[in-house]
Amino acid sequence: MSADSATSNHAAIDIGTNSIHLLVAEVGADGEFTVLTTEKETVRLGEGPGDIRELGAAAMDRGIAALTRFGAIAKSLDASVSAVATSAVREAENGHEFVRRAETEAEILVDVISGPEEARLIHLGVLQALPIFDQQLMMVDIGGGSTEILIGKSGKALAARSVKLGHLRLTNRFFPNGTIVGGAVDECRQYVRAFLAPTATAMAPLGFQVAVGSSGTASAIGEMLRYRATGDAGTAGLDNRISRRGLEDLIDELTQWPTSAERASSVDALSARRSDVIVAGAILLHEIFLAFGVDEMITSPYALREGVLLDRTHGIEIGAGRLADLRRDSLLRMADDFDEDRGHIEQATAVALKLYDALEDLHELRRGDRELLEAAALLHNVGLFISHAAHHHHSEYVIRNSDRLTGYTEREIDVIAQVARYHRKSAPKSSHPRFVALNAADKERVEWMAGILRIAIALDRTRRGLVQAVDVSWDDEALHITCGIVDGADASVEIYMANDRSSLLARRSRRFVIID
Repeated sequence: MSADSATSNHAAIDIGTNSIHLLVAEVGADGEFTVLTTEKETVRLGEGPGDIRELGAAAMDRGIAALTRFGAIAKSLDASVSAVATSAVREAENGHEFVRRAETEAEILVDVISGPEEARLIHLGVLQALPIFDQQLMMVDIGGGSTEILIGKSGKALAARSVKLGHLRLTNRFFPNGTIVGGAVDECRQYVRAFLAPTATAMAPLGFQVAVGSSGTASAIGEMLRYRATGDAGTAGLDNRISRRGLEDLIDELTQWPTSAERASSVDALSARRSDVIVAGAILLHEIFLAFGVDEMITSPYALREGVLLDRTHGIEIGAGRLADLRRDSLLRMADDFDEDRGHIEQATAVALKLYDALEDLHELRRGDRELLEAAALLHNVGLFISHAAHHHHSEYVIRNSDRLTGYTEREIDVIAQVARYHRKSAPKSSHPRFVALNAADKERVEWMAGILRIAIALDRTRRGLVQAVDVSWDDEALHITCGIVDGADASVEIYMANDRSSLLARRSRRFVIID
């Protein structure tokens, strides 16, 4: 990186089911980065038997302590922080409590991301680490609670799935405390094989030229196999490879030792902190090899946290007020599939964005909030495919539960869904649990954007696209919106409806709203 490059420090935190990772780097204007420090704490957020239904109090305390320490490290390096949480937090019924504590106690805002979004970000990290951009790749990332599988080429995902199979989840179920008893190995194999079958059936026919493993399980297995072959454990680097035969031999060795302590002391290059979960992870990886016909896999030194770092600093570029290509493409596909009146949707969206821009000095929202308003405006009617009655509720449900909005965090989707929910009928109330669950800043965003969207939709009431421009002015008492109407047109219906729908914007802006 040249000395005259504009650089800034950024931190990425990956909150997984098993571990929390920190990466702090100096990032240049060209997207290249120099690692300043990395940290890892094995906090076991997903500990306990069965599925991850609730985060335990002790696990949450460990997680918040780790985040507090990581936040202090980032602050000492003058680094902005981007934090994402994956399987354990997104599945747990009390995951929102962990997110709240992270914000209030560790002063870190955590984005809970979906499985497909996790796969996208890992993919971004992998492509920065390995020279395989032009090859069709199969990417496998085994985490503690889930495994992300992606097939892609030239930076685009052809298919991506997140399956609820992870080394800690399987260890909790079949090898408690890392101990092998009776037929647990065979039972684990059968369970994984059955669980993987639908994903393999859907994705394997796409094929691949190179298979890549990322994150701890693949790295640990790659290091052990390297040691067996060369006597050098190496690192989680570019030259670590996992062959099917080597993996099978390694599993035979690992399963000779019934306890994690025996495994740690007997298996060369196996970390003691991974010795309890390595059997489940290795079995899972082997079943993936079999299901997808993998003969050899290379390991990537980059994974989710590098993908987050790159995405948050250079992955999303905003030009002319439009969403980044990835996000916008998924958004428009969803709008096309669910909404029949595209002309009205685009007109209402255009007016909403004009109002947002004109009110920028009053609402003082973030630059990225404009994207969320655009998304909510384009999707506010998707609930109509279920029913016209209460379609705003249906729109909220569809947006919140769709896995088609690629590139958005769960928090962003929550905001988009809430703005769509309040585009008509009742304004946000303290009796609405979804709204109450938002933090104070997101509540304010929702009210501003929903208030703007209500007026924008009303200003196309007759679906004729009569409003071409808006001019906005305000003082301490009133907010005045003047509409530029198509020459010779009668927009009295639009003007009447917009004034009738202005109460939410009036409440949020603390001013009378006058529209003419």
